[in-house]
Amino acid sequence: MKAAVLEETGKDPVIRTMDIPEPGPGEKRVQLQYAALNHRDVYIRNGQYARIQLPVIPGSDGCGTDTESGERVVINPSFGWGDDPRAQGSSYTILGMPRNGTFAEYICVPEDRIHAAPEHLSSAGAAALPLAGVTAYRALFTRAQARKGEKVFIHGIGGGVALFAMQFALAAGCEVYVSSSSEQKIQDAVALGAKDGFLYNTEGWAKNLVAQKLAFDVIVESAGGPGYADLLTIAAPGARIASYGGTRGKMDGLSPQVIFWKQLSLLGSTMGNDNDFADMLAFVSRHGIEPVISETFALENIADTYTYMHEAQQFGKIIIDIQS
Repeated sequence: MKAAVLEETGKDPVIRTMDIPEPGPGEKRVQLQYAALNHRDVYIRNGQYARIQLPVIPGSDGCGTDTESGERVVINPSFGWGDDPRAQGSSYTILGMPRNGTFAEYICVPEDRIHAAPEHLSSAGAAALPLAGVTAYRALFTRAQARKGEKVFIHGIGGGVALFAMQFALAAGCEVYVSSSSEQKIQDAVALGAKDGFLYNTEGWAKNLVAQKLAFDVIVESAGGPGYADLLTIAAPGARIASYGGTRGKMDGLSPQVIFWKQLSLLGSTMGNDNDFADMLAFVSRHGIEPVISETFALENIADTYTYMHEAQQFGKIIIDIQS
């Protein structure tokens, strides 16, 4: 089979010919049709991830055919969450490192990681869902407890998780606002149903929202950094701020007075447990949600997918056509 293999950090995966894997006890084999790239894959490629083990086939997202039943399936990329639904255990891992992932024609995974793909989605759309979908669902609903009628702010629209969070919040009946450093991405988000959007690289943007008497019940973000303090400014009393990443580093300049006086909840969120994943798939099916796909690349052009994400060109998921 063809597979993209990451052999050393600092370099792109290379296409190799490998043996088709054989299922172990309790496993099933999936012939993959589509996969999707995530920021996690880029961080591993760049050596910016903990406990990197190489060589490995990257990729956490995939849709394909169960070679035994013929069913079209998606794969839950969480392994070994543990017994506590509140947080993952010490043995938790994510598909695509250290376990070989989905950038290959075939993969074997435990049977309980396999779910039927939502019927209304294409195989490319279904492949876009797993990692970003479960991350967005847990941050928005399990952690931040977003409810119908609330004002939700998605900070940094354009990536897969942020777009899913926006789509999920809209489907739940929330009023959704977004931010970006790109006016085009804001316009694209408004076209998908966002109420409005704001350029976070404009000086005083958060104070301008306060002047407009705009405040948000739920904020979903992945940047951290010095700009995190602006989110406290635009948070409504009793707001919940869910963070699923930290691309801009330490959150300097936070005022504890704002946190306690507004009764804010600052919430961390990573991936999701098995219930989160199943609930996310059911939510997507119930509301007919269509993932936003930015671009599709052939597996042979795997290096181009990393470049595309590194340059922050995407608005939506980056899909890899395994069989082309």
